[in-house]
Amino acid sequence: MAQGNSTFSVIGSDVTIKGDVSASVDLHVDGTIEGDIKCASLVQGESSTISGAITAETARMSGKVAGSITAKELVILKSAQIEGDVHYDALTIEQGAQVDGRFAPNGQRRAENIAAPAQKAGGKADGSDPQLQMAS
Repeated sequence: MAQGNSTFSVIGSDVTIKGDVSASVDLHVDGTIEGDIKCASLVQGESSTISGAITAETARMSGKVAGSITAKELVILKSAQIEGDVHYDALTIEQGAQVDGRFAPNGQRRAENIAAPAQKAGGKADGSDPQLQMAS
């Protein structure tokens, strides 16, 4: 194995895991996972199915997901089929992707917590929602 921080783990298309998966490195999933996933970076293959919550710094989704996704940088490709809420800092969605759930920026909760005390103290909070920009 090469030295450095460039290691990754692969779950092949012929593998089914029942249980939670935790990886300190990048994870590429082509198989089936029935459980929660926590990793540094997740790449999901088109034929992959994940049933559970996903938490990652970065995620590139192209298969089926039944569960929530929380990532700082999230890319949802056109072949993705997601059923669950999506939390993100940066979001890219290809045209044709299917998402059945709610989208919420990770920072929205922090903004609401800051705005509420300002309003109580007589301060001015504009209450504007974070904006989503579509990639072209």
